[in-house]
Amino acid sequence: MAAMTPTAREAAPKPGTDDAGTAPPAAPARARRRPRVWRGAVLGLGGAYFLIPLIASFVFTVHTPGQGVSFEAYTALLAADGFTESLLLSLGLAAATIVLALLLAVPALVAVRLGAPRLRSVVEVMCMLPLVVPPIALVTGISTVLRWGPDHLSRTPLYQTFLAVQNENFPFVLVLAYTVMALPFVYRSLDAGLRAVDVPTLVEAARNCGASWVYVMFRVILPNLRSSLAGAAFLTLALVLGEFTIASLLGFRPFAVWIVSISGAHARMSVAVSLLSLVITWALLLALSRAGTAPTSTPGAPDPARKTRGPRTSSRTSPKES
Repeated sequence: MAAMTPTAREAAPKPGTDDAGTAPPAAPARARRRPRVWRGAVLGLGGAYFLIPLIASFVFTVHTPGQGVSFEAYTALLAADGFTESLLLSLGLAAATIVLALLLAVPALVAVRLGAPRLRSVVEVMCMLPLVVPPIALVTGISTVLRWGPDHLSRTPLYQTFLAVQNENFPFVLVLAYTVMALPFVYRSLDAGLRAVDVPTLVEAARNCGASWVYVMFRVILPNLRSSLAGAAFLTLALVLGEFTIASLLGFRPFAVWIVSISGAHARMSVAVSLLSLVITWALLLALSRAGTAPTSTPGAPDPARKTRGPRTSSRTSPKES
């Protein structure tokens, strides 16, 4: 037994050396650094894939062979015919489409989640149908209905409705078409948010406390769906600002159609306005994503800033202590 037990001199670690069990091996450390290198290489290639064409387009707009650098293509945008009108029209169509799509999807999905879970598959199929129908078929059906309406409803009050939805200042028919095209993206975003929240329990608790359905919707359900609502608005905005087929075939001129219309006569200006539209779209999308991730302050919830503060010591004494 004495031979098998280590002596104190053998068991004690040598000075200047660490314990073998706590020292990290050198080989795993190298293995951990390799994925970081590959990750940086992949991110660098992806960034170059997106940035190099944008940089080349910007150089094309500001550099003229034999004349040097000039920002005339950007300064002439504000004075270009139809630039401001088409941009404001696209932004107005995007805002109306977001509002209409959310007004249709949010109550429907909440009602299905609370009262009829078996209808979820039916609602999903109906919302996903626009992915199957191509935009060219959709615009063909819309144009057929718009031509058929005035011929058969000229003596009814609906005749003025057909004329109003085709107003060039704000074509509401485009809002209806864009809402149908955005339904798949809105549905997926809201369905993911509703799956992450126990909606029946929240609604039942709020109703037991005496809250009305309007209060439950605006103060209980919608704050918990903030990120999902922002994601749905995010995708709808990108869809409307970049849509060309339906607006062009129906004869309207939003921002995407205006860019294509000036591309033949002003090549540099068309590329400049395309870059500007990317910047505007990115800024709006960043604002929506920022709004979706902003923290919400629930009434009665403790303030996290107060937790970091220490207890206040008052120098005043109460009348009882004095």
